Amino acid sequence: MRIGHRVATAFALLLSGVLLTACGPAPDPDAVAPGLDAQADVVSGVRRSEAAAALLPARIRDGGVLRIGRSVGGAPPSAFYLADGSTAVGLDVDLTEAVARKLGLRVAAQDAAFETILPALGSGKYDAGTGNFGVTEERKRTIDFATYIRDGQGFAVRSGDDRAPIAEVTALCGQTVGTAKGTTFEATLSAQAHRCTDLGRPAYRVQVFSESSALYSALTQGKVDVIMSTINGLRYAATQQPALRLANEFRRLDVGFALAKDSPLAPALQTAVNELIRDGGYARILDKWGVAASAIPESQVSPPEIH
Repeated sequence: MRIGHRVATAFALLLSGVLLTACGPAPDPDAVAPGLDAQADVVSGVRRSEAAAALLPARIRDGGVLRIGRSVGGAPPSAFYLADGSTAVGLDVDLTEAVARKLGLRVAAQDAAFETILPALGSGKYDAGTGNFGVTEERKRTIDFATYIRDGQGFAVRSGDDRAPIAEVTALCGQTVGTAKGTTFEATLSAQAHRCTDLGRPAYRVQVFSESSALYSALTQGKVDVIMSTINGLRYAATQQPALRLANEFRRLDVGFALAKDSPLAPALQTAVNELIRDGGYARILDKWGVAASAIPESQVSPPEIH
């Protein structure tokens, strides 16, 4: 999941319906969801904010560039490639560009594996990272965040699976759960794995994947019983593919730009997001990607984890 150009072909197949279903009309690979346009311009009208730009660290302000390590190739609508395998689009892409414009900066994005971005922030390789990074207390020990949306964790099953909504991990006992490597989903499943055996029931098994295409394919082929991923991503997938059914939201998480601990860039990013919220630019971006229900009222720097 989210590993860049080497999964572009597989992911294009995923979007076209080859991996998720063998029948029915294939959706337009350039479409985000029915009625939405992946290439609609919602950021060119964003104007620089002197108040936000004044908060930039001198090095970044003088250089005029925001270096972003981004995870692309994951599940829409966060960040993914169009069918050409090279054009990155998505909520994270648009929000990054809009925030940079507010700050008077040019984005220099480097696509990277999801699990490599957070460790690289401390070395100064990137100014910030994007990849639908959820705010957790564990991550906050070494990473700061400037939040921009509230997404979270959810479950999906095959469309013919008529089980009740999955509200607790104990509903997974004895089953195989697929999820993405290095994510909060994997951490949550690992931390709560004891709950089944505490009840005297068979433990669930966790199978991790580095590619979205492999994760979804494993579900449709019956190699895993359930997948755990982002709420917004699963909602999108369910609108595109009849082979998939959302089986419940599990928990919400704030999502934000990831930064090195105590980064002086955090207040500038926070202010830029808040100005976008106030002037309507934020709503236009969320509306484009069909995630208005995940809007936040204001950006925060490293807020408490939602429980």
